[in-house]
Amino acid sequence: MSTAPFRYRFRVRYNECDAQQVVFNARYADYVDLAMTEFMRALGRDYQQLLARGLDNQVVKLTLEWQAPAHFDEVLDVQVQVIRVGRTSFAIEYDIVRAEDGTPLCRAEATYVLMTTEPFAKTPIPDDLKQRFEQGAPGQIIDHSGSA
Repeated sequence: MSTAPFRYRFRVRYNECDAQQVVFNARYADYVDLAMTEFMRALGRDYQQLLARGLDNQVVKLTLEWQAPAHFDEVLDVQVQVIRVGRTSFAIEYDIVRAEDGTPLCRAEATYVLMTTEPFAKTPIPDDLKQRFEQGAPGQIIDHSGSA
């Protein structure tokens, strides 16, 4: 079994860069959200399945720590690992690195609370989802970079 984290790979688009010609800081939250979506899909628990069960998750805390800039047209990897699973919440660590050489660009940690959709209220994480979080998706990669 691989111990490598799940990775979401993508290419930086022009509109994600600021006047300094680097990725605008707010875009990193977008990258975390995209990586979360693909991670859930890799777990076999995409948002459509959660919503069909009357469940959703909400971000209650997001921290970002920048280490180096990313630039237009660079290919980035977001390495995703679940670091905590509680009764109603879970936390995921995201390490955003330059795919070419592994240079660390940004580290993020997000805490999510599982909610019911009607009414919106905290709810315990179902056992099947806890199990998926604990297993993770080691070694899997979703590549949206367009690279060969």
